[in-house]
Amino acid sequence: MTDFFSRRRFLKSAAVLPVAGALAAVPALAAEPPKRVGGASLKLSLNAYSFAKLLNDQLLGRGAGMSLAELAEFCAKHNFDAIDPTAYYFPGYRERKVAPDKFLFDFKRRCFELGLAISGTGTGNNFTVADKAARAKDLEWVKRTVEMAAKLGAPVVRVFADTQMRAQTWETVSNGAKRDEVEKWIADDIRACAEHGAQHGVIIGVQNHGDFIKTAADLISLLNRVDSPWCGAIVDTGYFKAADPYAEIAKAAPYAVNWQIKQSPLGVEKEAEAPTDLKRLLKIIRASGYRGYLPLETLSPRGGGGPAYDPFTVVPKFLADVRQALAETA
Repeated sequence: MTDFFSRRRFLKSAAVLPVAGALAAVPALAAEPPKRVGGASLKLSLNAYSFAKLLNDQLLGRGAGMSLAELAEFCAKHNFDAIDPTAYYFPGYRERKVAPDKFLFDFKRRCFELGLAISGTGTGNNFTVADKAARAKDLEWVKRTVEMAAKLGAPVVRVFADTQMRAQTWETVSNGAKRDEVEKWIADDIRACAEHGAQHGVIIGVQNHGDFIKTAADLISLLNRVDSPWCGAIVDTGYFKAADPYAEIAKAAPYAVNWQIKQSPLGVEKEAEAPTDLKRLLKIIRASGYRGYLPLETLSPRGGGGPAYDPFTVVPKFLADVRQALAETA
């Protein structure tokens, strides 16, 4: 029995004591990083968003494109350890309809045949909006995604604490609510997701995306407020908005239940001038004792003007760079 759960049991029993103030001497519970043993152990996965256009082309009938099963074959050919099939590319996603079991199980079988694990999946949600009914609708969708993840054998579902609406921020969509109030909205919804995840054996991972969550302190504050062993951090290495993103990554790393490894810590616009120092990043990850998958995610530059984005070229190059950094930091 860990101290974490012992403290929880004590609080539950103390809550019924007749003595006023019995809990006053007990510090508020906070999220605790996973207890790791055996030192760092790192495996590589590919986030499906790296092939977003091609996957959407097929899903929406805009051309041949690529299926998730074909992406899994690409991963196998390049010897990835796993794949992260973002739920955006499941049939029915745009209509918020659960993907058919046949699709989920066929994909799971194909990954098994290819020797690929499924390292996690993710979905879109907005828990920062003032509209309580809209938040409730997204909460129910995350729960359905948890159920799909369980069928796939995906151990983690990635969710957002940041606003995912074009040209909007948490301040605008919350109608000017105070930060503490909005954090409570988010935490209450994510806690409900985590409770549902616990029933299905799926962890909820909160991804920093540069809006409500700009720093590691923001992320850890939210995890503390959620306060669930079924919720942890998805550390997105490209979306901390601080003077030293590596320092933010180092602070968040102990809480990681999964990652998104990006080509630049300063966002897709800075990939050419400020590429990720992969050796520095991997030293941070190793020092945290993290054991698990590192999903790589490459992004198409916004606005055009540069070379065309070709994931068939970009992904293998980034994969080779990460593998070299892994070898040099082992």
